[in-house]
Amino acid sequence: MLAVTILGNNSALSMHDRHQTAQVVTADDQLFLVDCGESTQTQMQRYKIRKSKIDHIFISHLHGDHYYGLPGLLNTYSLNNRTEPLHLYATPALLPGITVSCFPVSHRIACWGFLFTVKEKPERIKDGERMRPAKPSLSYAYCADTKYDESILAHVSGCNLMYHESTYLNDQAEKAGARFHSTSTEAATIALKANAGRLLLGHFSSKYPDLVPFETEARQTFPGAELSKEGVTYLIN
Repeated sequence: MLAVTILGNNSALSMHDRHQTAQVVTADDQLFLVDCGESTQTQMQRYKIRKSKIDHIFISHLHGDHYYGLPGLLNTYSLNNRTEPLHLYATPALLPGITVSCFPVSHRIACWGFLFTVKEKPERIKDGERMRPAKPSLSYAYCADTKYDESILAHVSGCNLMYHESTYLNDQAEKAGARFHSTSTEAATIALKANAGRLLLGHFSSKYPDLVPFETEARQTFPGAELSKEGVTYLIN
């Protein structure tokens, strides 16, 4: 089983009851925290994410809205006398049952996306202990802050679910490029060219109180686009 729970889907500022970037990837019984905005712990409590189950944290880049919640989270672990190992990543890692690879995206500072891939194990069939072939791999691509950049297609092609930032609507494409961010249409174009199964839009600018136009605009290019919603878990299949 592979799923992602959105804890924060806004950009630099927490506004309109949206919070800075953070999400939890669930692979069977393993939980992986991807980015850690300031409100991450509050959102974990709100959506009943067990901090104690998180052993691996991935930080895409060192902009405050993606990691300022990390010191507080680490302090909480310390106050709770945590003794289990905790792993912090900014480079590729190979984990039990799941492969996590990273790829560069195009932002103002060094920034990375992550691809989570779960390989299903063959199932035993009791009558005669025959083996049923394993199901196809499941994959989730997290495309962190980036301007439109087709170079990532080589890394995320064929993913079942893609999260791609869409800070602005497409009438702000020039501003988006200048600030190393993407529009909803640009995110949808990447998903289309990657032959992704579904697309989650996120990292919305605080200038937009209403997010429905993001989904409407993206679906004109990629019908499988939808808004990432805080507190929602998206099953990947």
